[in-house]
Parts: sequence; structure tokens; C-alpha cells
Amino acid sequence: MTSKSVATALTLYRSRTLTLEQAATAGGCSAAQLEESARAFAPASAESPADD
Repeated sequence: MTSKSVATALTLYRSRTLTLEQAATAGGCSAAQLEESARAFAPASAESPADD
């Protein structure tokens, strides 16, 4: 599992090209690991403080 393969798998999953399981297989990791990576790289919440 390389960062590039996981990034590609996340991109394919987020674009709904592949299911989570298919993307995990393509990325060389488990579905749980891919899901965890997806959460780690999720966009910041809209409730984050504004830059003043």
C-alpha cells in the first residue's frame, strides 16, 4: 500500500467509479484502511473558525 495507490483509490471511490471494496483492492489495502484514510483526508468541517 503506497500513498499514491491509496490516493488513486480514494479518488476513484469518491468519484463513484469504484465501490469501497473495489477501491481498496485497487489500492492494495483493506476496505477499513481505505475508509480510515478517507476520513483522515476529508475536507475540514464548515464549523472551523474563520481566519480574521
